[in-house]
Amino acid sequence: MILQCVIIDDEPLALSLLESYVKKTPFLQLAGAYPNAVKAMDDLPGKEVDLMFLDIQMPDLNGLEFSKMVSPSTRIIFTTAFGQYALEGYKVNALDYLLKPISYPDFLQAANKGLQWFELMQQPPKTEEMQSIFIKSEYKLVQIELKNILYVEGLKDYVKVYEEGNPKPILSLMSMKAMENLLPSSRFIRVHRSFIVQKDKIRIIDRGRIVFGKTYIPVSDSYKQAFQDFLDKRS
Repeated sequence: MILQCVIIDDEPLALSLLESYVKKTPFLQLAGAYPNAVKAMDDLPGKEVDLMFLDIQMPDLNGLEFSKMVSPSTRIIFTTAFGQYALEGYKVNALDYLLKPISYPDFLQAANKGLQWFELMQQPPKTEEMQSIFIKSEYKLVQIELKNILYVEGLKDYVKVYEEGNPKPILSLMSMKAMENLLPSSRFIRVHRSFIVQKDKIRIIDRGRIVFGKTYIPVSDSYKQAFQDFLDKRS
């Protein structure tokens, strides 16, 4: 990942030093360097800026004031010679705070915080995987843990849910389509108009049929290709 960054500092030596630090940091690309916030304000609209190294003490418009005008998507790292500004910097949600004179290791540590933040933002949100379902059976709602399901059999308007270690299936008044929609496709696969099986529970396939104990579940032509694709990924 390459971060677009800008530097705003009214001290020429500090500006030059930070430019050199940016240029030797592989994941940073300099999008602009400005001697004050007023010039930056004129040039930055329309530019995509990920990271901003912003001096606090500047004439006309100081860094703390300017930071409140910056896009929320831009992360700010304040630079200053005065440590008392640190608390104010964090009040405006600064990513980090660098005290002058700034060494390259300190600069790199702050820049890495920025990189980690943007990498985290790119990750898809974690969703909690469903562990169980509720189905209605004999006027009661019954919770079934997904890890225990071997297969589901459809019988006209009913389904039978067969669990591991339970000789008696759970009977529910619902369609196979409704059950298929309820079960996560990452774990279950429909192999026949009348059967859905849990992928990780398949142990034996005998002449195109899935074997659960004494039960042989056929794989119909309509679902054969999808089932073969599943097998190919695990074979």
